Amino acid sequence: MSKLVTVFGGSGFVGRYIVQRLAHQGWRVRVACRRPNEAGFLRTYGVVGQVEPVFCNIRDDNSVRLVTIGSDAVVNCVGTFDARGKNNFDAVQNEGAGRIARIAAEEGVSRMVHLSALGADAEGESTYARSKAAGEEAVLAAMPGAMILRPSVIFGAEDQFFNRFAGMAKMGPVVPLVGGQTLFQPVYVDDVAAAAEKGAIGQAPGGIYELGGPHEATLAECVREMLGVIQRRRLVLNMPGFVGTLIGGGLDFLSGVSLGLFSNSVLTRDQVRQLKTDNVVSGTQMGFEDLGIAPVAAETVLPDYLWPHRPSGQYAAIKASARNLKI
Repeated sequence: MSKLVTVFGGSGFVGRYIVQRLAHQGWRVRVACRRPNEAGFLRTYGVVGQVEPVFCNIRDDNSVRLVTIGSDAVVNCVGTFDARGKNNFDAVQNEGAGRIARIAAEEGVSRMVHLSALGADAEGESTYARSKAAGEEAVLAAMPGAMILRPSVIFGAEDQFFNRFAGMAKMGPVVPLVGGQTLFQPVYVDDVAAAAEKGAIGQAPGGIYELGGPHEATLAECVREMLGVIQRRRLVLNMPGFVGTLIGGGLDFLSGVSLGLFSNSVLTRDQVRQLKTDNVVSGTQMGFEDLGIAPVAAETVLPDYLWPHRPSGQYAAIKASARNLKI
């Protein structure tokens, strides 16, 4: 019988790529998620019955145990940018991660891969960074041989990074930024999935891996590169940090007083604090080179999925070609 892996958060942005890779390896994949009825598309990643979305609430021991029983490996991709509510930073990225690792150990699971983030720091300014660090600590306390992946900002067809700024560029002549001089090392989602695959199937040892793409760039440079791809001329405006704090604070306040009617997905105070720290690999931990993976550069992938944001969309190349016709 083929081996079984449980992928927590496998219907999300990164998780779906990991699910696809593990299915192609011939593993049976149990996808633990909050809304399995919306994850049916994952079944097509394997043969009939190979990929099975199931319900799981990572805040509940019994729920986690039910989806972990019988697994040879577990992968945790669950994360959040929500500082409020029941599924907040601490509940998901600290307690939830620790619960998965503890129950995996109790059930005799041999390998675990945990998706963290660059910038995870127990002494960090942002609550997000501290919760990621606490989650790593909880995972390693229960599963000392776990693989911890710390990617920089992840890009890909479903990302909320380049797609988000591309959407902003369609709304006006200015793209405002907070932390425009902060360094990032954008990493392709399938490269992160490839790293997780190696850990899950036992081709790579446990430990902490910092994952960054082949190039470093400031946030402003990333946005300008994106603007070139979507063929739009916009002013990239880097706002002072205190302006970002005021905007984030105001939006956080509005989210709080609206009793959930408005969810601040624009800019939070915690994100402003995060943007004070560069998001690049330190060079002191293992990385792609240790896994035998050559990371893909953003410029080779962005045109494949950002073309809908161009003024002429899918017809941009045709229109450019037509201008060269001689009649």
